[in-house]
Amino acid sequence: MADREWTFAELNDSANQFAFALLARGLSPGDRVVIWLGNVPEAVIALWGTLKAGGAFVMLNAKTKAAKLDFVLRDTGAFALVRGDARAPLVSLVNYPHLQVTFLVGCEAPTKSERFASFADQDDARPLPSIGDNDLATILYTSGSTGFPKGVALSHKNVSTATQAIAQYLELRASDVLFNVLPLSFGYGLTQLFSACSVGATFVCERDMLFPHVTLTNLAATHATGFAIVPTIASILRETDLRKYDLTSLRYITNAGAHLRPEDAQDLRAALPNAALYCMYGQTECLRISYLDPSDFDDHAGSVGKGMPFQDLFLLDHEGNEVDDLSAGELVVRGEHVMLGYWNAAEATAEKLRPPPPSLRDRVAETERLLFTGDVFRRDTDGFLYFVSRKDDIIKSRGEKVSPAEVERTLLSIPGIAYAAVVGVERPRFGTVIKAFVVRQSGATLSDRDVMRACAAKLEDYMVPAVVEFCDALPLNERGKVDYATLISSGAIVPLPYTSR
Repeated sequence: MADREWTFAELNDSANQFAFALLARGLSPGDRVVIWLGNVPEAVIALWGTLKAGGAFVMLNAKTKAAKLDFVLRDTGAFALVRGDARAPLVSLVNYPHLQVTFLVGCEAPTKSERFASFADQDDARPLPSIGDNDLATILYTSGSTGFPKGVALSHKNVSTATQAIAQYLELRASDVLFNVLPLSFGYGLTQLFSACSVGATFVCERDMLFPHVTLTNLAATHATGFAIVPTIASILRETDLRKYDLTSLRYITNAGAHLRPEDAQDLRAALPNAALYCMYGQTECLRISYLDPSDFDDHAGSVGKGMPFQDLFLLDHEGNEVDDLSAGELVVRGEHVMLGYWNAAEATAEKLRPPPPSLRDRVAETERLLFTGDVFRRDTDGFLYFVSRKDDIIKSRGEKVSPAEVERTLLSIPGIAYAAVVGVERPRFGTVIKAFVVRQSGATLSDRDVMRACAAKLEDYMVPAVVEFCDALPLNERGKVDYATLISSGAIVPLPYTSR
């Protein structure tokens, strides 16, 4: 299916046909459909069609490697897979007895079987099921501190509440044109689609921003009014002469995924004075939490703003008491956008979703579950939030969460590597990137390029180390574990043995 313009009526008809195809093959309410595609029309059709059929969609980046795909298919017990890219290896259905059908986009089935179907080969119409607010809508996978992906389970109510709040504070309207280069597998990219559809706005879905000139030319040609970016895109825009493109139609720009450097923000505002800049913060577990209104930017630069509509925010100390203004505390969220929990992970869910502490019982029912974000903030006397630190070791790179443990596990699987440790470091233009400290095995002659290529074969792009430093040993603390603070500050190296994180 070639790129083209779609009306909402055409999208609805195509989504209905995909829903009918799922139901004809026996999809039951809540069954999971894994969509392993890039930013293409079929991904949007499959997403809406899955929801219409009463299923839950699981978006995976088209560049997701086989190991993660295998994990997600098994973890979700997927009923169906939608996939493209004829160059990628076909999934062996024998390994997944729960997988009833694979819909193929742009590639041929290896054998004639009812368990393979062309994406365009749909069945006749049949009644669509009714869907409840609390029914499962999607599972979004994000890196966890253990090194294994965690599936964030979101209901229809979770998604619609976040979508309504975003559309409200951005003042979206049907005349808007939302220009998206972010992966639909990324919560930030997904909310661009949902918020556009919620008001009947035009949604322009670019495959990526690999060639900035092409992207900016299309941005101008479509007369886009909204543009969602992450800090790496802001750095690219900063190095581009934006005067070459007619971007006068831009009404606003949003940034999320990671903190926008002040110099990038200032240059962006100067280059595009007609576009209001919204600096936002959120987590996959509730999609969005706060935004800095453009009118408050000068007086509160560096802040993620205040909470968005339809939620309550609290800053709590380690004993569960609210902290005073200017003091730091963990950000805790209450609202109907807070996830149902982590898929197949009761212990992790119980750690993240907790009952209110006694200090909040006069405002929050004891039966409610609050989202403990793991992010520490302080709030000024005007109520604006400022990020302080994370309570775990997750790294934000290119707007995505990266588990150091997952990257380290991949590094240690590479022949010739004895020990490895991973940290996040700042680089001009790219923001936070992954740096690997590697100890070679005796006699090994690995280069930094060898390490990067091996990681690229197993990890998604944003997880691949951008910097590899070889060393004779890793620094250890008094407990025999890697001293990451010393690595970051380039302190003294102490002898091995190495004990894992």
